[in-house]
Amino acid sequence: MNSPEVTIIVVDPADVAAADARALPVRAGDDAWKVAELRGIVKTLNSDVERLVGEVHDTQEELDDLLHTSEGAGDDQADAGSTALEREQEMSIVNNTRDMLEQSVEALRRIQDHRFGACVVCSEGIGKARLQAFPRATHCVTCKQREERR
Repeated sequence: MNSPEVTIIVVDPADVAAADARALPVRAGDDAWKVAELRGIVKTLNSDVERLVGEVHDTQEELDDLLHTSEGAGDDQADAGSTALEREQEMSIVNNTRDMLEQSVEALRRIQDHRFGACVVCSEGIGKARLQAFPRATHCVTCKQREERR
């Protein structure tokens, strides 16, 4: 089960300058981004990318092993059902981990492109507190709530 590879990028926190921080949008009522705040988010995202790359690799290997060892599982329906369930769970873990990796890489791209912090729907600021808690956020709270109601 091989799926497309994610193009990994890493942003050097030392490369984040005051101009980069000032260029980012902020939500009404928030202070402008400080360099240290943005560097902290870059460090968090970089370590997330590093961890998730390892997790994707490990879970992909586990899934590959499971797919190869289950081919001759025998005739027992319970064994076959158990193996199928385990395979589905591993596939779900691989897909979820890969999604988180892609979101982390995309957040780093948004930082490089000075788009970090802007809601992808309304272009308003997402909010510093929200981004510090969840740097992969792409929607402001209002747009996220609207999306979840659909």
